[in-house]
Amino acid sequence: MGLLDRAWRAARSRVTSWVSAAEDPEKILEQAVDDMQQDLIGMRQAVAQAIASQKRIERHAAQASQNADEWQGRAKLALSKGNEELAREALVRRKSYQDSAASYRDQIQQQSAIIDRLKRDLRSLESKISEARAKKDLFVARARSAKASQQLNDMLGGLTTGGSLNAFERMEDRVHELEAQSEASAASLVGDSLDERFRALEAGDRNGDVDGELSALKAELGSSEVQGELPPTSATHTTHIDRELDAIRSELDRT
Repeated sequence: MGLLDRAWRAARSRVTSWVSAAEDPEKILEQAVDDMQQDLIGMRQAVAQAIASQKRIERHAAQASQNADEWQGRAKLALSKGNEELAREALVRRKSYQDSAASYRDQIQQQSAIIDRLKRDLRSLESKISEARAKKDLFVARARSAKASQQLNDMLGGLTTGGSLNAFERMEDRVHELEAQSEASAASLVGDSLDERFRALEAGDRNGDVDGELSALKAELGSSEVQGELPPTSATHTTHIDRELDAIRSELDRT
């Protein structure tokens, strides 16, 4: 199983366990993306280590090839000096370095294949992380919308609609009652005004009767003077007149 497959399985396993634990979806997605990012960092480090290992192998291969060439030169030198035995030993040493160089070249080919696969897995993981981030933003938005809708539904469900309507009905009845009281008060004010006006008329009539009686008395006195009757001049007659006037005043006062 490749490194990418193991990382992807681990990420899905963590997400599954979080979902099973019924955690906050937004936190789950954030944590999943963070873990995938950590896996990406790990894969980049693995690719870097593989490349560094390949470089070391290449240096070893180059050094082995260089050593083989050097022992090739020494074998020629020994053979030119007539030392065939020494030339033979130089060639044996040259063969050892040639074998090491060939082994290093095989390792380089294998390492190159591993690095190519790691690079493909790395690009695939980067693509999956980009896709996961886009999905995370979409899922977070949907989760927030669902949460807001649920809160709104809970709030609407908690409202006492019947009680609110009853309160409005009671307030309407109270307003009607206040309006009726206001109309009754206005009607009573109009009735009081009419009573006062009629009482004023009745008082005017009574005053008119008194004025009429006083005018009649004056007319009677005036008629006596025209007929040559002199009004009495005695103190007794004057006192009698005053008593009559006082009686009239008393009567007027009583009315």
